[in-house]
Amino acid sequence: MTMFLSDLLNATKKRIVSPSRWHVLCLAFHSIDVRFKGSIGRFQYQMRHEEVRAAEWSLGHFPLLARECSCGLVEVAYDILHISRPLSSLTNMGGPKYWPSPDDVRPELLEHAPDYDSVFVFWPRNDLERGCTIPSGGWGLAIGPGNIPGGGTYCSVASAADADWNVPCVGEVWLHEWLHGVCDFYESKGFPMPASNADGGGSHGYARSPVTGWCRYYRDLMTGRVRENGRSLGITPEAWLGGTIRSK
Repeated sequence: MTMFLSDLLNATKKRIVSPSRWHVLCLAFHSIDVRFKGSIGRFQYQMRHEEVRAAEWSLGHFPLLARECSCGLVEVAYDILHISRPLSSLTNMGGPKYWPSPDDVRPELLEHAPDYDSVFVFWPRNDLERGCTIPSGGWGLAIGPGNIPGGGTYCSVASAADADWNVPCVGEVWLHEWLHGVCDFYESKGFPMPASNADGGGSHGYARSPVTGWCRYYRDLMTGRVRENGRSLGITPEAWLGGTIRSK
């Protein structure tokens, strides 16, 4: 019995000190100049310095949030690359909705994406002073791995009012969008995920906290403990420790 407990503690300790290490890049577009057909016309905007800093501040909380919700099984390292050119095109999502797809940032992806497991695009969707907003599918959007050079995951996060980055849990929007692609990656490796992966909190009996948002759900999702049809699903310790997209 003593030997068994010793082996278990050593295995647990190894998991804690050797987390899965995901390398993430954020491509930050400070300005946009896009022409649309129809009533939208032209959208041209240069973000204020404070808008960019608020997003950077929120992104800075993402690594700790990922580590806490995974109980130490994942470690995120990120870089921010500030893009000087305006974002000059967006992709139609159907109807009057648009987002910066990989096609719209292809030059930056070709140069930088192969060095990272995941890529974010931060983009100026809202001109808050004039009350103008580009219609889109949400604050953040994500697609699974294999759609960008290097095979990493891809997601976008739009600009927002300063107060929005604080609610309900700082860094949650980045974690949420990143998890969509990460869940897709590990599911492709044979680890079953709950329905709707990162969006599945409400449908699996969880409630959104006014303080921690959906982090209770994310914690179970990131440790393979979401119950669905009698099974525990999500990203198990074995999945995390099996490597990342670049280390697979």
